[in-house]
Parts: sequence; C-alpha cells; structure tokens
Amino acid sequence: MTNLTLRSLDIPTIHKFGIGFDRLFDELMSNTNVQSQTNYPPYNVVKHSDDNFSIELAVAGFKEGEIDVEIEKNQLIIRGDKSINIDEQREYLHRGISQRSFMRSWILGEHVDVKSAIIQDGILTVVLERIIPEEEKPKKIAITFNK
Repeated sequence: MTNLTLRSLDIPTIHKFGIGFDRLFDELMSNTNVQSQTNYPPYNVVKHSDDNFSIELAVAGFKEGEIDVEIEKNQLIIRGDKSINIDEQREYLHRGISQRSFMRSWILGEHVDVKSAIIQDGILTVVLERIIPEEEKPKKIAITFNK
C-alpha cells in the first residue's frame, strides 16, 4: 500500500477528482490569483452569528466620495480612490500616513447579501447576512404509521 502525502495544494490535480465541482475549483483559483500581496488597508472579518457577518476595513483619512462599495456577480469589491492633495505649504520630516488608493475584494457565498456599509471612527463596516430561501431549508417529513 502506498502512502500519499500532500505537500502543497495543487488545485489542477485535485480538479480531476472533483467531477461536478468545477465552479468551486474555479472560485478557489480566482481567489488566490485576485488577492494581491499587499495587506493595505488592514481588515477584520467578524462572525456575529451563523448567518450574520461583517467586514471591518481601516479607512482613516478617506473623505466622502473617495470610497466605493459594490457587488459584481458574487464578488464584494471595495475601492478607495485617494486624491493626492499635497500641501505645498508643509515640509514633511517624516511621512508615514499612507496617501494611496486601494482595491479589496471578497467572494461572497450563496445567498449572502450586503445589508449596509457604514464608516465610523475611520472604520468602514460592511454588514453581510446569509438569507436562505424557504425552499432550500431542511424540512421535516411527517411519518404515517399504517395499522
């Protein structure tokens, strides 16, 4: 008997064993390709309950109109377009506050809706809720006993 050891996640090799799971593997591949190497801006994903989540994104310094939240197909995309306004009157000895634009994206699961997006204290909170339709919820089937 041969022992197999998984040393790395090779999606194309696993793909041939997963008949009917094409979309799942495609999403895994696109998710690993889409995420850039930067971690700007930092974010949290918070689970409030089994069906309620939120994404918290640090957006201090962005003004109204410089942040855009949109859903494209099943992907949540948050963009920050920072218009650089360099003050010629100031001489910076150290400039550590970032003045750059960004784009972050997340693949949303089935039946996940964005309920709201709120900025408070420099944190953008996007509230997500999973709403499962009645026809897809588990059902109890009554058993009839014949006598």
